[in-house]
Amino acid sequence: METKTSWVVSKPIAHRGLHTYEYPENSLPAFENSVKNGFAIELDVRIIDDQNIVVFHDDKLSRMTNRDGYVANLKTSDLNEIKLLKTDYGIPTFEQLLETVNGKVPILIEIKKVEQSFLLEEKVIDMLKSYSGECAVESFDPSSMEFFYKNAPHIMRGQLSAYFHRSDDMPRREKKRLKKLKYNDVSHPDFIAYNVNNLPNKYVTGTGLPVVAWTVRSESEAQKALAHCNNYIFEGFIPLTDNGSSAE
Repeated sequence: METKTSWVVSKPIAHRGLHTYEYPENSLPAFENSVKNGFAIELDVRIIDDQNIVVFHDDKLSRMTNRDGYVANLKTSDLNEIKLLKTDYGIPTFEQLLETVNGKVPILIEIKKVEQSFLLEEKVIDMLKSYSGECAVESFDPSSMEFFYKNAPHIMRGQLSAYFHRSDDMPRREKKRLKKLKYNDVSHPDFIAYNVNNLPNKYVTGTGLPVVAWTVRSESEAQKALAHCNNYIFEGFIPLTDNGSSAE
């Protein structure tokens, strides 16, 4: 029997696309590679200065591009000039991602919320109205998931969490509550996405919800993780298929 969370608990999810040395994370070739190999895709979305949505993980450009500065200050006209790592590939827009994947594999969209408004969430919901593929959203921010719960309850939601480090940019009390999943009455998640290094734990088990582990980096780690979760987000290796062979 199909359930709302069927794909998110059954198909390994490629972290920022199936990226390689040749295909950078969160690039269109990495997403095409995921489609080619039949893996669902995890990706990150942010809003930029002219209110377009781009697919990019960090708040700063420096790690992944030849530029400094904040992603939020970019305009769409800047994107063609900025290259990912030492490649000719640029930062894709969310629209380009949707056109590239086109429902061929599911997508898991992490909402990278930096502004106090819900403009990013509003625009994602609006763009997904015409998208026919399987998708879900997730965020560390419970208020972001609450917005989807209230305004687009048909879109599957995941609450991201972990045992946070002292250096994480979040108030201590908020980190403690989020670690213990105390905001689930706000976000109303359909599944929990939790750091694989912090599983198992009583907070996740106590929810009774499906669990997706992040981020798994080897087949042996995947097999260990599956004892404590339903599915996982992976990078750096190709997960084995059900028949014991790697995807092509």
